Amino acid sequence: MKIEVLDKGHVEYIDHMGDDRTVANSARVSFASHKDSFDEKDEKLINYLAEHNHWTPFAHPQITLRVKAPIPIRTQFFKSKVGLVENEISRRYVSIEPEFYYPKWRSKPDKSKKQGSGDFIDSIEEGGETSGGISYHPLYRDYEAHMKASIKLYEDLITMGVAPEQARFALPQGMFTEWYWTGSLSAYARVYKQRSHPHSQWETRQYAKAISEIIEPLFPVSWKALTN
Repeated sequence: MKIEVLDKGHVEYIDHMGDDRTVANSARVSFASHKDSFDEKDEKLINYLAEHNHWTPFAHPQITLRVKAPIPIRTQFFKSKVGLVENEISRRYVSIEPEFYYPKWRSKPDKSKKQGSGDFIDSIEEGGETSGGISYHPLYRDYEAHMKASIKLYEDLITMGVAPEQARFALPQGMFTEWYWTGSLSAYARVYKQRSHPHSQWETRQYAKAISEIIEPLFPVSWKALTN
């Protein structure tokens, strides 16, 4: 399962271990108990565990995703370290042409706010020359020119013999990166709650939504209990 996010980004399911029954049995082991089935009693147990913040039973199931996102979004997600590990594509070893993200520009935040953004700048899509359906409003035209110039410099440096691990210094923040992301059910629930919050960056919220769409069918009872 792969869910497209933004322009050229995605969240892809790779693997998982466990299910809702794993969570219930992880709790029941305290009483030397185990069940091979899952019923209403287990559902009530899971809801109780989540409600009272007994998080360790939710740490036993594991999920692996592959995420492709702009570098600043990766940076926000990588702040969540507890219960998660990541392995990222490395431009020390690969020199394929980088891809960059076309943002949906938003206005600066209200003066009372120190971070975040305002509304989408609708005027970008109005008027101006277009080519292939892409607006050539200065916000896009100048951004695209900058990104393409940076990529060209990166490629030129490699052509001139510079090591890829140094040539990558020329690449800007708007580049896409990819990583394998493995973590516990409880860790992903924490990430989702943090990054789906209305105050979280818009792009990050799109990825949080995709993560939820992948994990919820795998652990329907536990995910609902953890994220409500």
